[in-house]
Amino acid sequence: MLERLLKILVVDDHALVREGLRQVLKGLGADVDVLEAGLCGRAFELADLHTDLDLVLLDYHLPDMNGLDALDVFARKHPELPVIVLSGSVNPRVMRQVMNKGAAAFLTKSGMSDELLSVTRLVLAGDVYVPPEVMAAMADQPEAELQTGQSAPQFTPRQEEVLYLLLDGYANKEIGRMLNLSDETVKNHVTAILRGFGVTTRTQAVLAANRHGYVRSHTSDTD
Repeated sequence: MLERLLKILVVDDHALVREGLRQVLKGLGADVDVLEAGLCGRAFELADLHTDLDLVLLDYHLPDMNGLDALDVFARKHPELPVIVLSGSVNPRVMRQVMNKGAAAFLTKSGMSDELLSVTRLVLAGDVYVPPEVMAAMADQPEAELQTGQSAPQFTPRQEEVLYLLLDGYANKEIGRMLNLSDETVKNHVTAILRGFGVTTRTQAVLAANRHGYVRSHTSDTD
């Protein structure tokens, strides 16, 4: 099923948890390379070293930094790298904060391994998993935005093409090949899209685009 080696970084200060996640992630397929970090500092070093990382599984509670601050660092240094945040507790307020910071998903450690695999596959396909509690809390956001006078951003036709491919989970290089654009041009379009939504990461752009009526075409499912 997997066409190439997947590289996933697991960040948790408990070795047993990291080992458990490693075993679960093997369920994605044979070609999965799991890197481990016990602290955020080490995680950032590994992310800088392994520029081909596909995903980060990040514990919310770490000794050297909390999950929100860590998401800020990943968003600044690696804006296209999806991050799934894991927590031992269920707190709707924290969930909302995590998703608003650009996490691709939020999961509790009390969940089943099948749920982790399902959400991981979803995120690797370029999607975002919003917990039901967060989805309910975000349901009123469009109305709130309208009340504050925030209007939908205006994009050029080419930027909208890039946006829909971004929503379908394509990476910049893939978008460039599909639209016959240089990597730099695609990057400029993505930057304009993020700026238009007032966000800093692709995940935040996906959530914002959904709130403004942009919908995935699901063409990537058949490619």
